[in-house]
Amino acid sequence: MYVCLCNAISDKTVREAVRRYQPKSIQQLRHFVPVGKQCGKCIRAVREIMDEEMQHPALYKEIA
Repeated sequence: MYVCLCNAISDKTVREAVRRYQPKSIQQLRHFVPVGKQCGKCIRAVREIMDEEMQHPALYKEIA
């Protein structure tokens, strides 16, 4: 499902970015995914997705 229509960002993309980078705020998430930069209607949905994903521990860790 598209969360941000302005930038064609799906909930899957947001979830993957939150799992991988563990942002603490929308501003930090914006470094990885361009959400909420135009009309801002997606901010509430993105925040809910972030809250859901932060409740679950990361399933994988990147190996350098």
